[in-house]
This record gives sequence, structure tokens and C-alpha cells, in this order.
Amino acid sequence: MWPALALMAMAALIGGLAWARRRLARLGEELGRQQRENLRLQVEQTQAMTRETGRQEALFHSMTEGVLVLDAQGRVQLVNQACRRLFNLPADVRGQTVMEAFRQHELLELTDRTLAEGRVLGAELTLARPENRSLQVNSSVFLDAQQRSQGTILVFHDVTRLRQLENTRREFVANVSHELRTPLSMIKGFVETLIDGAKDDPALCPRFLKTIEKHTDRLTYLIEDLLTISRLESGELVMNPLRVDAREVAQKVKDDLRPLADEKAVKVDNRVPEGTWVRADPDRLQQVLLNLTENALKYGRRQGEVVLAAQPAPEGQVRLWVADDGPGIPPEAQSRVFERFYRVDRARSRETGGTGLGLAIVKHIVQSHGGQVWLESVPGEGATFYFTLPAG
Repeated sequence: MWPALALMAMAALIGGLAWARRRLARLGEELGRQQRENLRLQVEQTQAMTRETGRQEALFHSMTEGVLVLDAQGRVQLVNQACRRLFNLPADVRGQTVMEAFRQHELLELTDRTLAEGRVLGAELTLARPENRSLQVNSSVFLDAQQRSQGTILVFHDVTRLRQLENTRREFVANVSHELRTPLSMIKGFVETLIDGAKDDPALCPRFLKTIEKHTDRLTYLIEDLLTISRLESGELVMNPLRVDAREVAQKVKDDLRPLADEKAVKVDNRVPEGTWVRADPDRLQQVLLNLTENALKYGRRQGEVVLAAQPAPEGQVRLWVADDGPGIPPEAQSRVFERFYRVDRARSRETGGTGLGLAIVKHIVQSHGGQVWLESVPGEGATFYFTLPAG
């Protein structure tokens, strides 16, 4: 009996061990699955965090505004690409102080002021290098949950173009005021003189009235040119490009300006080849050639020569030009002659008249046709104004 019981106990033990092994195996498999699942979740979370960090960095570096983040010790923690471009920074300035990284005392003063006040809005910062720039800066201290300072963030807005436009507007208003004031003062002075008795003088009255008429015309031309350039700049003046015979337009300009040419004994030579066709608004092409030729007659030498010419140019263009043999234009003035109201010789311009807007109008008309305008001049050897238009 005892051997039988022993065998039964041994069998039960063996069965229990087998069950325990199977249970352990199942537990091992379950634990392995949980570990693999945990590992998979960790990998997915890491990948998701990496993708989110990448998106945030891409967004941070794609901002048009420059962004600078300093830590609590005033050292550079983050700087985006726009900020690097504004200040011409090397690739990595993290860990450096403001002075080490930027070399800007004004910026250091701004960060100190931000730490003292907590926030600074609308501060102005001027950069001389790598090029002249005007920046508007907003800065703020950022805090942790316990309201302790963790650092400073500064955002830079490039307002260079805005400041340039403001300066241009101020100059434009000042120039227009001056150009209007001069003829108005002349008209007023002569009218007062006539009222005071000159109207009864047969010798003075016609001469004074002629002067008043001259300055009235000057005002009219100025207002017309102001309206023209305003419409050109705003895009309100619509071009009507047609296939135009450039030689025919040049001949018409020559005929229209014959009285002025005869007055100065200047020969106007139309050398635009026959069959020179361009695609342009005929009225505006005539205005361009008229302005350039009139300038050549006014500022060229007496008994000189003015040439209107043209030739084919690359990329389906035609190059036209107006040349004179006058005193030429100084090198320092050549880059500015197409600016509104700019005059090389103000005293001489007052004598010859004009609004100071002719070349600016020429530039806008040519560019509206997709062309370019420039000049070449050697002092003492005359000036040549070139422009291109699409071939017709």
C-alpha cells in the first residue's frame, strides 16, 4: 500500500511541477508581451516628442521676426535664424552673453531695462552692421510657477523699410511744398504789384502778366506730373500695349520739340532705324521720349546735338536711348537722378523750369512695360539715357 501511495504522491508532484512550469511559461510570455508593449509605447512617445520638437523648431526658425531667449544668467539659450540674419551671427552662440554674441551695448542696456521693468514694448534699435537697419524690439521676462524669473525673451521686428517710406514721405511733402510755394510766391508778388498800380503802366503790365502765366503753367505741369506719378505708383494708370513704330514716335517727339531745339540751336537727329517695332503704350512711349529729349535740350550745350536711337537687345527686347553732348552728370549724382525732385544743379533747374518729376515718371513707365532704364555719363562728354522695351 505504501509504495502505491508513494507512486501516487510522486505522480501528483510531477503533475504539479509540470503545471507550475506551464504557468511560469505563460507568466513569462505575458511579462514579455507587456515589456514589448511598454517598449513600443516608449518608442512611439519618443518619436512623437521628436516630431513635435522638430515642428516647433521649424516654426521657431521660420518666423520672420527675430527671436532671442536668454536664461536667468543673461546667456543666450535660443536664437532663431531670422535673428541670426539680422545681426549676422555665427551658427551657434548658445551659452554666450549678450555682449559676447551681439557686441551691442544698446541691446545689453535693453535687456537690463527689461529685467528691471519686467517688460519693454516698442523700443528702437539701430544697427550699423552688416547694413543699416532699424529694429523695433518687444521684450519680456518669463516666470516659472512660483513667479521666479527664468530668463528674458526678445522679439525683433525689422522696420527698416517702414522708416525709409516715412522718410520718403516727409521728403516728398517737403519737396512738393517747396515746388508749390515758389511759383505761388511769384504769382502773388506780381499780382500785388499790379494791384498797387502797375496795371496802369503799359510797359510793365504785359510783362508782369506774361510772368504770371509762366508760373501758372509751371503749377499746372507740377500738378499733372504729381497725379501721373501717383497713378503710376499705385497701379491705377493702366498701360495699353500695342505694336508701335518707335521711329515714328521719335519723329513726332522731334517735331514737337522743334521750337525748343531752334531756340538753343541744337540739332535733333532721329537715328531710330526704320522698322523698329516695340510693344508699348504709344502715349506713354511718347511721354518717355519727350521727357528724355526735353531734358537733353534743356541741359545740353547750345549749338550741340541730341540723338534718338535704337537697336535690338537680347531676350526679345529693344534698347532705345537719348544722348546729348552737354556737360554730363557727376558720378555721385547718377544713382539718384531717377528720384522724385532730385536735381543735379538746383539753380540751373530753376532757370530751365521743370517739375523734377520727369525722370521718375520715365522710370515708372518703363518698368510698367517690363523694361529697365539707366544712364551712362562722363562729365564733360554728355549723358546718354537708355531704356528697354519688349520687341513688337
